[in-house]
Amino acid sequence: MARRLSTRLLNVCIASLCKAHKLEKAEVVIIDGIRLGVLPDVVTYNTLIDAYCRFIGIDAGYSILHRMGEAGITPDVISYNSLIAGATRNCQITRSLDLFDEMIQRGITPDVWSYNTLMHGLFKLGKPDVANRVFLDIIRGEHSPSAATFNIMMNGLCKNGYTKNAFMLFRNLQRHGFVPELVTYNILVNGLCKIGRLASARRILKEIGESGHIPNAITYTTVLKCFFRKRKFEEGLELLSEMKSKGYTFDGFAYCTVIGTLIKIGKIKEATEYMVDMMRTGTELDIVSYNTLINMYCKDGKLEEAYKLLDDIEKKGLECDKYTHTIMIDGLCKAGNIEGAAQHLKYMNMMGFDPNLVAFNCLVDGLCKVGQVDDAMKVYKSMEVRDSLPTPLWYTIFVGTEGTVLQPRSCYLVCEVA
Repeated sequence: MARRLSTRLLNVCIASLCKAHKLEKAEVVIIDGIRLGVLPDVVTYNTLIDAYCRFIGIDAGYSILHRMGEAGITPDVISYNSLIAGATRNCQITRSLDLFDEMIQRGITPDVWSYNTLMHGLFKLGKPDVANRVFLDIIRGEHSPSAATFNIMMNGLCKNGYTKNAFMLFRNLQRHGFVPELVTYNILVNGLCKIGRLASARRILKEIGESGHIPNAITYTTVLKCFFRKRKFEEGLELLSEMKSKGYTFDGFAYCTVIGTLIKIGKIKEATEYMVDMMRTGTELDIVSYNTLINMYCKDGKLEEAYKLLDDIEKKGLECDKYTHTIMIDGLCKAGNIEGAAQHLKYMNMMGFDPNLVAFNCLVDGLCKVGQVDDAMKVYKSMEVRDSLPTPLWYTIFVGTEGTVLQPRSCYLVCEVA
């Protein structure tokens, strides 16, 4: 028995097509629906407004209001919230405020999400004072602020340099019965770490456990990175051990943060141990993770293992980036395989990557180290042809060859993964 078509089914189809960025097909389905007597409603048009704002532009989204009027359908608060969000995403805060006023003039009462969206846009444009006024309007008005309201406020304060105010707001809300979500804690941990308040961040980390929430990879990786940036490596590794002992799940980014740091401080053995542990747990790797591991093998002189990882990248359908190739060039140079490094530089160019200055630095330094100054000069001249600006390091490299005793390898030549 054939199922009768309905507007609800039409809306499900439109939502699916819009999510897949197939807006033209969504429009065709609406026309077919009208021909079959299934008329779109406000939900249909709201879905279109949101999709057009996201994938085409705010003007395309706004034009749907005219179509709604022609169909005899009145826009609602969701219609305008989608338009305000679209303008905010494109940093058109004046347009957002105009839409907010237009909504009120049409007799549509803003809801808490209308205010939340405005706050987010104002913070994004570096206007915390105005965002704070919007927040106060919510508190003093008829609307009850949601957890998202407080999260937007605290995140905006942190990102605009008012982390202390965000922390004070957090404590004040707790005194009034506010129960933070994990995302709230993560916002504060990130903000406190960015201003170097590690002790406060550790206290929040402890609170997370006591509150019954389970810290995720974002939580502890944020604190780990802060420890490492401040060169408090031992404390960072102690935190890592603590997290592991409590059974918290690690992701590839967390592992690679630790592995990358251990490589930088010369603890290749420990880095290898964490790499083995990461592989054992079956952690999914992205290209940044692979770059970190390749860098580790290159630093340890294990080029064969590095090449095996290049094969893994290809097998998994990932694509090497310019950092992958630069790491390999540096590794080959340090291993004394200058010919291999030169070949890899050519391969890098053949694959469509414009070799960066670090890659050329590595090759020139390697050539000079083995006395091939003429070849180094050719590479140098090829850089001039490419309009690349030589750094003072280039002159250090060539001056060092005059007396056959070269300057120590500069930190510029250390190829690191961002």
